[in-house]
Amino acid sequence: MTAADPITPEFLTTKEVAELLRIKERKLYDLVSAQEIPCVKATGKLLFPKAELMHWIRTGEKPISSQATQRLNVVSGSHDPLLEWAIRESDCGLAMQFDGSSSGLDVFENSGSIATGLHVLNPAATAWNTHVVQTRFEGSHVVLVNWAARQQGLIVAKGNPTNISTVADLPKLKVAVRQRGAGGMILFEHLLQAQGLQLDTLNVTETCRTENDAIAAVASGTADAAPGLQALALQFGLGFVPTQTENFDVMVCRKAWFEPPFQTLLAFTRTAAFKTKAQQFAGYDTTALGTVVWNA
Repeated sequence: MTAADPITPEFLTTKEVAELLRIKERKLYDLVSAQEIPCVKATGKLLFPKAELMHWIRTGEKPISSQATQRLNVVSGSHDPLLEWAIRESDCGLAMQFDGSSSGLDVFENSGSIATGLHVLNPAATAWNTHVVQTRFEGSHVVLVNWAARQQGLIVAKGNPTNISTVADLPKLKVAVRQRGAGGMILFEHLLQAQGLQLDTLNVTETCRTENDAIAAVASGTADAAPGLQALALQFGLGFVPTQTENFDVMVCRKAWFEPPFQTLLAFTRTAAFKTKAQQFAGYDTTALGTVVWNA
């Protein structure tokens, strides 16, 4: 290499590629979403391998090594009982992998799902979900839509025999919690901190990976209380102490939005059967279901 030779980077940015192709960045995002242009994603940003990009410009073909992984027809993320029921009853063909809000975002980013559910509190703004997807998925051609407003709280034994009224009553009791990164656990720890408490001040008897596990912990007597949903507590005949109304949203790959599995699910949410079922879930409000919360 001589002094006159340009030093070119191995990867180009979105702005550089848009200028090279003489297209708007929004159009470039469309090409990425359609898997028509070679790119990779690192730390939430799109990067374009220069050698593979130039090959694509010359031939219109992506090298085999750069072919994007096809997303799996799976809904990941946080468990929502109404969403689970709708996926099953609609015969939409989507599989489910519910393991918490944060885990679902990781699965989605690695193309392991077409959609992921989340309910993550932003304590600074008393808002939900957008703060964890805006930076991470900007330019990823996804849309965040509302599923339901839900009543979160403490699941307790029937009749609330230990007279729990707030999380401030928990240090003297047995408590089951959710795993780190679960939306319910993020809210629970925020509520503890608001009362000047830390998680290590509690007698934690079990860590539950699902809402149903939290229900089982209280029903069996393993725990006196656990964070969870009003709908499930009442469904299983347990007591409930409300703490916070939250927004449960679903982030969807925009390409997958228009394909048959997700469209079948959406169509089912407009049926009388779905509306009747939603009304049976205590603490649920699905008035805004389908409303766009954030659009990448």
